[in-house]
Amino acid sequence: MPNSPNLSRREFTTQAAALLGVANLPHITIQEPTQTLTFAPALGALDNPYKGWCPYTNAGKIHQPYSMVFRYVTWRELEPHEGDYRFKEWEQRDWEEPLAKGKHVIFRVTCDYPGQPVAVPEWLIKKGVKMTPYKEHGGGLCPDYNNPVFVSAMERLIAALGKRYDNNPRVAYVQLGFLGFWGEWHTYPVNKLFATPVNQNRVLEAARLAFPHIILMNRYPAGPAAEKRWLGYFDDMFPEDTDGEEEWKFLPKMREAGRTENWKSQAIGGEMVPNTAKQWLGNDFLATMERLEKAHFSWVGPYCPAIEREPTKEFLARCEQMVRRMGYDFCWKQCELPTFLTSETAFSVVLTGENRGVAPFYHPWRLELALLTPTGRVATRIPLRTDVRQFLPGVIRLEEEVMCTAKPGAYQLAIGLCDPATTLPGVKFGNELPRVNGWTVLTNIEVRAKA
Repeated sequence: MPNSPNLSRREFTTQAAALLGVANLPHITIQEPTQTLTFAPALGALDNPYKGWCPYTNAGKIHQPYSMVFRYVTWRELEPHEGDYRFKEWEQRDWEEPLAKGKHVIFRVTCDYPGQPVAVPEWLIKKGVKMTPYKEHGGGLCPDYNNPVFVSAMERLIAALGKRYDNNPRVAYVQLGFLGFWGEWHTYPVNKLFATPVNQNRVLEAARLAFPHIILMNRYPAGPAAEKRWLGYFDDMFPEDTDGEEEWKFLPKMREAGRTENWKSQAIGGEMVPNTAKQWLGNDFLATMERLEKAHFSWVGPYCPAIEREPTKEFLARCEQMVRRMGYDFCWKQCELPTFLTSETAFSVVLTGENRGVAPFYHPWRLELALLTPTGRVATRIPLRTDVRQFLPGVIRLEEEVMCTAKPGAYQLAIGLCDPATTLPGVKFGNELPRVNGWTVLTNIEVRAKA
């Protein structure tokens, strides 16, 4: 690349683009000594992490992109003998099967799943934990949630789960199961079988202590669970029971509990009413989208439209509309920065855009700038201090002063939201911009030697 003092910045930019072979870069308006880049929007990705569909993987073909899978697991499976935790075996069986491999996981531990085999370990039953039969929901045996031996053993299980999964990069969110039918924190209509508020709170506090870095989600904002600002929630009757006049529905309960702002820092999601996707993405689609937006859903599963059989083109188009609206969807609009950078010198960058989704990105991933060589190699990475978790729906903006440490030369300036597990960019932005090894290229830029 020529570096003649007689070469204008605009000529340099043109020649750099030709040399680097980068097309579709934004129009550049030179404003001495800065430039303003404007970016064209594009449809958001359908497989960005921590949002969208979170399906079963054993219910047939999955027809659409997805980044997460849902896993139920019984206490009996995880701890068949007291203190003998079989987490590794569970992961090898359920996390590594072909349709789940490499996906993030949402899981829920159950002690009683109506219509299914006993979920409580036999060793606990032998210790005197009473199991009460019931006929509702297909029947089963409900453990005594208030038995001191049972509660203490559950606290130890939760502590062990936290030790294993709190910093596990595969885990997206943890649902607080453990109590009630399906782990949904109720035994309706046999309410007398449920845990007391004291024991509910023991489970909540044990989980909070065990999982300081993972977002925890509970079925209802009711009882002690209604008092926690640090909880996310899941609605397992979406969208049929998401909103309405009845006080027992999901959003009315959220309003009553004063938890309607929790979504700003804690995720909301849940399961679509099984086998109703064609209804809710058909004539009732407007109601579905309205409730998704009111509840600020980030994901839907394990039953979800992605596993619905024989989807039509219209059905798939509406699925894509839902996924793009769920969670976050970052689109950059404008960037202000110098027309060239100087090695070993600080420079200012201002990026503005929009979060077109209904929720933030909840995980502590870091935004970084990178200077890429003509071959796509990362010459230098420039971490940004801006916390992406603060990007609520609507206008987003970052303004920082950072250091350029790259040697003089021609580069591509790129941005990435980087996964701490891989250190590589893991989110696709909603822009018509080139991507190189996951990095989104903003422009070509020259780095000059320090005078």
